[in-house]
Amino acid sequence: MSAPNPPAMPAPLQGASLALIAFALALGTFMQVLDTTIANVSLPTIAGNLGVSSDNSTWIVTAFAVANGVAVPLTGWLMGRFGVVRTFCTSVLLFTIASFLCGIAWNLPSLILFRVIQGGVSGPMIPGSQALLIAIFPPHKRSTALGIWSMTTLVAPIMGPILGGYISDNYHWSWIFLINVPVGIFCAFICWRGLKSRETPLRVLPIDRMGLILLVMWVFALQCVLDLGKNDDWFQSQRIVIFAVVAAIGFVAWLIWELTDASPAVNLSLFKSRNFAIGTIAFCLGYAVFFANTLLLPLWLQTQMGYTATWAGLVAAPSGAVAVLLTPFVARLSGKIDARILATVAFASFAYSYYLRSGYTTYASFYDLALPMMVQGIAMSTFFLAMLTISLDRIPAERLPSATGISNFARITAGSFAASLITTAWDRRETLHQSRLSEAVSTGAPFQAARDQLMRMGMTDVQAAGAITRQMVGQAYLLASTDLFRLSAWLCLVLVAIVWFTRRASPPQGPVAAD
Repeated sequence: MSAPNPPAMPAPLQGASLALIAFALALGTFMQVLDTTIANVSLPTIAGNLGVSSDNSTWIVTAFAVANGVAVPLTGWLMGRFGVVRTFCTSVLLFTIASFLCGIAWNLPSLILFRVIQGGVSGPMIPGSQALLIAIFPPHKRSTALGIWSMTTLVAPIMGPILGGYISDNYHWSWIFLINVPVGIFCAFICWRGLKSRETPLRVLPIDRMGLILLVMWVFALQCVLDLGKNDDWFQSQRIVIFAVVAAIGFVAWLIWELTDASPAVNLSLFKSRNFAIGTIAFCLGYAVFFANTLLLPLWLQTQMGYTATWAGLVAAPSGAVAVLLTPFVARLSGKIDARILATVAFASFAYSYYLRSGYTTYASFYDLALPMMVQGIAMSTFFLAMLTISLDRIPAERLPSATGISNFARITAGSFAASLITTAWDRRETLHQSRLSEAVSTGAPFQAARDQLMRMGMTDVQAAGAITRQMVGQAYLLASTDLFRLSAWLCLVLVAIVWFTRRASPPQGPVAAD
């Protein structure tokens, strides 16, 4: 049972090697998170190129998210069985290969298949990078490690639409996946070369096959309900009813199995910790609102405001820039300030950002659109770090991979569900507002006056009516968007209250503390 490494944790890295490996680990996280959003603004381009509808192309986003979310709970078992370093580096290499396959996909089914593979093999990347970053930094600089991790995690969803939009507008869409290839090779090489001597002890662990099967079953079924329900008229469709029943039964069966199995795939006993339970719930809900709005804004800008994919991505750029500038300062302060205060700042800033967006008009300038994103940058600089500090408080070192795996699974799955829900809610609110506008405008003086003016400008009666209808549709989508922005603001204010039910996180240990 003797291992080549002593049971004690290896000494933290220092100097140039610490900087290089921390950069490579952050790059791995960045690459994986980037792929959750890089396809968002590219969906119309990909759909047109592959000859499918935009509705079907949303599977490109959700297939990756679901596969990734389902694979994340395996992280704890994989890292225990094969070691943290080996698992992370293998995951990065497989992700790189899957990215190449996505880039050469020849039709939508093949692209969705490769995205499922890409999402599945990338499951250990985020928890692995998180665990390794914490391990290579001294204990008293744990907040710095989490700050680096959170910076890459929060900037990547913003950079995704910008990079995806630029590539879609100027190059072939396949490059949104092919750019991962050189980055992935670099990341895997640096991490393996620098960390292979620090491999964690291996343990022969049983694998919870039934738990994983039930997990895949209910998550896939629920995602199908959310993705297909809009087009199938929800529970008027027999297949949606079947998927819903499978999801409900599968979830209950999975919950019972995981709570009673001796070696569960998802160790739900971690939720006995108040901070982990409440922190994870708040983390998931906050991320779901954030991810949904990250998807909604470029969708509205491109379909209704005439923005190109590149400019729709650039609107979000200020939030990433502000977050990058502020995160190092927040990381430095995090050990001195109650994490609940930082979480309050995050959710309050998110709420104010969404409130400002609820005032958008169809004549909003680029500055009007970008200003709320700057406020969001303040939220992003504190959100991930605060929620991780709260949820991982007092979690023993040997349970960190399992805890980060569960946290990331819940967060990613919540984001995937939110992406489906926000588009459905958007269309439903648009239909409601359009019907109200039609009742108010289609008859009477306003409609007649607008039609007469357009006809004096040279339009026919049919053209004038069509122009007015397009204006009504645009206004309906605007009102639907502002409704959802306002709802998001209220949800964030509720989350401010929720985080104060947690216990104050322990201060970071000094350099002499043993772990």
